[in-house]
Amino acid sequence: MATIKDVARLAGVGLGTASRAINGSGPVSPATLEKVQKAIEALDFRPSHAARALLSGSSKMVGVYIPALSGTFYTPILQIIDTQLRAAGLHMVVAFGVGLGDDRRQAIEGIEFLVERGCDGLIVMTSALGEDDIAALGSRVARLVALNHSFASIPEQCFTVDHELGGRLAARTLLEHGHRQIAVIAGPQALPDNVARIEGCKAELAAHDIDPAGLWLQWSDFSPAGGWACARALIADGRPCSALFCANDEMAVGALSYFQEAGIRVPQDLSVLGYDDTPSAEFSAPRLSSVRMPWRQMTLNGINALLNLCYDLGRPVARDFPVTVTLRASVARLPS
Repeated sequence: MATIKDVARLAGVGLGTASRAINGSGPVSPATLEKVQKAIEALDFRPSHAARALLSGSSKMVGVYIPALSGTFYTPILQIIDTQLRAAGLHMVVAFGVGLGDDRRQAIEGIEFLVERGCDGLIVMTSALGEDDIAALGSRVARLVALNHSFASIPEQCFTVDHELGGRLAARTLLEHGHRQIAVIAGPQALPDNVARIEGCKAELAAHDIDPAGLWLQWSDFSPAGGWACARALIADGRPCSALFCANDEMAVGALSYFQEAGIRVPQDLSVLGYDDTPSAEFSAPRLSSVRMPWRQMTLNGINALLNLCYDLGRPVARDFPVTVTLRASVARLPS
C-alpha cells in the first residue's frame, strides 16, 4: 500500500508539501498541487484515518455511549446523530453497556473505550454515572455533552426534557377523558427519568383528589415483554380500571399485545397511553397515544453544542424542549 512518502517522492516534493496538498492544511501552488494529485492517482494512494488524525490533530470522530443497543428508543437517536455528524464531515463511534459489571461500571468502560479510540468529543446517554465519575474525566469533560440526564457540574453541557411534566401530562390526559381508575406500568426504579415521570403522574392525580397510595402500579424494565407481563398481572389482579399509563412505548406495545390476546378491546374496554412517542407508537394496533418527548430537538441541540466545543463552529443551541401529548386511537373518552 502506497504511503504519503511514496506520493512525495513521485511528485518530487517534500513530505510537508505533500501533506499540505493532501489535507488542504496550508498554501500549495496550483502546479505543485497538480503534481501531487497525479502521484496520488498513479499510486492509488488512500490516506489512512490514523495518518490524517496525526497530521491534523483531530480524529474527526465523535464517541457516543448508550446503555443498550436494542429497542426502538435509542435507534432513532443514533440515526439523528450519525446523519448530523456525516453532514459535518465527521464519524460516529458507538459504545454500549456490555460486560459483567453493573450499569455504572459498563458506562465507565464504554467511555474509556471511546477515549482510547481518540474521539474528539463524547455524547453520553446514561443515568448510571455520578458527579465523581464526571470529575474523573478531567480535561475530557470539556468536550462532553449528556443527553436525557443532568449533571450539576456541567449544566450547560446537559440536554434533557422535563419528565415530571411528562408524567403530569399523562395523568392529565387520562383525567380529561373521564378516567379516574388508572393503572400504571413503570420502568426501572433506579432510573431518575423514569422515577420523575411516575412522580409527576402521581402528583397530578393527587391534585385531582385521587390518592396515589391506592394506585395499581408495577415496576418493570422498559421492554415489550415487561409490558406484557404487567398487563397480565393487572388483569389477573382483577383491579377495576378504565385506563393504563405505561412509562414507555415499548411496554405499552407489549401490553396492547396481551390485551389483544386476552380479548380486551382497546380503547373500548381499556384506554392505553404510552410515553416517548417513538415510531412504534404510530404503527401499533391500535395506534398508540403517547406523551411526546422532543427527542429530535434535544439531540440536535446537544450535537450542536458538542460541535461548538470540539470544533468552534458557532452553531445555535436551544435548551427549551416542550413536552406534548400525541393522541391516537388507543385512548377514548370514558362514557358518562
